[in-house]
Amino acid sequence: MKRKIVSLLLVLAMLATSLLLATSCVGNGPAAGLSEFEFDTSKPVTITFYHTMGESLRAVLDKHIARFNEIYPNITVEHKQVGSYDDVREQIKTEITVGDQPNIAYCYPDHVALYNLALAVQTLDDLIAATNTVTRADGTTEQLGLTADQVDNFIDGYYNEGKQFGDGKMYTLPMSKSTEVLYYNKTFFTEHNLSVPTTWEELKAVCAQIKEIDPNSIPLGYDSESNWFITMCEQLGTPYTSATGSHFLFDNEDNHAFVKEFREWYKAGYVTTQAISGGYTSALFTKNPAEDGNCYMCIGSSAGANHQIPENEDGTFKFEVGIASVPQANKEAPKVISQGPSLCIFKKADAQEVLASWLFVKYLTTTVDFQAEFGMASGYVPVLENVTDNEVYAAELAAANGYESLPLLATKVCLEQANAYYTSPAFNGSSTARDEVGKLMQICLTSTEADVDAMIKKAFKDAVAECKYQAGE
Repeated sequence: MKRKIVSLLLVLAMLATSLLLATSCVGNGPAAGLSEFEFDTSKPVTITFYHTMGESLRAVLDKHIARFNEIYPNITVEHKQVGSYDDVREQIKTEITVGDQPNIAYCYPDHVALYNLALAVQTLDDLIAATNTVTRADGTTEQLGLTADQVDNFIDGYYNEGKQFGDGKMYTLPMSKSTEVLYYNKTFFTEHNLSVPTTWEELKAVCAQIKEIDPNSIPLGYDSESNWFITMCEQLGTPYTSATGSHFLFDNEDNHAFVKEFREWYKAGYVTTQAISGGYTSALFTKNPAEDGNCYMCIGSSAGANHQIPENEDGTFKFEVGIASVPQANKEAPKVISQGPSLCIFKKADAQEVLASWLFVKYLTTTVDFQAEFGMASGYVPVLENVTDNEVYAAELAAANGYESLPLLATKVCLEQANAYYTSPAFNGSSTARDEVGKLMQICLTSTEADVDAMIKKAFKDAVAECKYQAGE
């Protein structure tokens, strides 16, 4: 009851803020007086940007802020590392209630859904479509909005994430992305003539082969139980969630069936997960293969490739790592999860702040050199198809191997599967659904209940009930 009261108070505060914003903003447009989209380059304007970047990434950002200021010297960009992604969300959630939110922020879809309880996030459709020009400091001009070529240059799955909120409108542009990939011990696979699995059936067969070769191993580690569940729903075409109407749809017989199947994998000793093993399964993957309990495959984030490098203390390597796409239910219609931060712009009463924010977001998301340099520094995947126009990045990708340059090898796989990315519906409560299906997977894999079907049904029912409770339904 206490959680419901706190949630209700927050919603009421954010709704009150939405009324305040509505008095200073026109409809879905950025702010009063912005219908002409005229940016005054003679007027100084300061914008703030909240993010989670560490020192090395801030260095890349600062370098490109300087380049951006050469184009628009009247725009001052103040950026702040707030902490984790959740810290960014919590600080902005509080600031929105008093109308003191930043201009731009790193965001995940459920963050945007939360901010939109106060109607605080600027829709981007009109800005993207704007055809008028803005004059740069050197006298040249650029189209305020995105050209057709710029839109086409985004990896489609990353770009379309900005429209997953149920109303068809665009709320974000992609900043940098990650996905899941299959890391495997290439040395072991070559030695034993094992094929890299491309489907879940093939993966099960490979796990059985590995178990025969090394009975003391756990063939597969899967870092995210939540991603595993959500990916199976997407690949199989079974209901998970919806941004509109009834939100929590994952309690159905088809989903019960794949969870029951993976329980059998766990009972056979084929797989473990982050929650079950007590930590990221990269720790098991990078162990000496002679040790008990090691993994020969690991499904984890492409952004975590540095943690999958099996390096010895003396700088040598225990084995060579290979990377492949995650297994598929249907190879003809592949589906791979899209993750990583996007950028959202917040509504402001001053139209010039919104336009300055848009120009900066446009710069970060469409500039090849920034995307390439940020990708090399972060291990995240650039969001542009032509990122290899950056010669340094292209050379680094070409030289990627299964040893010290594993992050770039992961990026190569991510870019090769660009047409497979999907995102889940975003709404206030979508993060709870994600958490609950992860817990559900852990319970169903490890339960010792005799009646397995009844246990699985109860786990699903309880997960949906918790989702509804957290959402105040």
